[in-house]
Amino acid sequence: MATAKVIFPDELAAKIAKLAERTDEISEKALKAGGEVVLGAAKRNLAAVIGKTKYSRSTGELLSSLGLSPMKIDRDGNPNVRVGFNEPRRKQTAAKGKRSYHVATNAMIANVIEYGRHGKQSPKPFMKPAQSSSKSTCKAAMIAAFEREIGNL
Repeated sequence: MATAKVIFPDELAAKIAKLAERTDEISEKALKAGGEVVLGAAKRNLAAVIGKTKYSRSTGELLSSLGLSPMKIDRDGNPNVRVGFNEPRRKQTAAKGKRSYHVATNAMIANVIEYGRHGKQSPKPFMKPAQSSSKSTCKAAMIAAFEREIGNL
């Protein structure tokens, strides 16, 4: 029986060792690249629907509060980034009779836009369509960022 011996090249072993040392850094860059794609789509969608109802007016604060979280590890050990709203809103109060109350949070306002209000405001989804439409572009951006980082090893 014939046998073949394959020797692991030292250069490849060194690159694999570097990859192991930089896994968190490379993961964060890849996730951020993908998150930026989804964030861009969400911002475009939100800008298209914001202020388009008779109950709302745009101050620009909701759109400017939409952003990307830093990478975190979830309870299952998976790294992720999230597209969402930065809190709190600027201090705003509105007078109602003699009492003052605080205006809703960015997340609450976004929820009303996304899902509507029963009988008062129809839904104007912006986040779900952004997620759906940018899925393949997001994956491609993450793969490109990963390959770029691997090339730099």
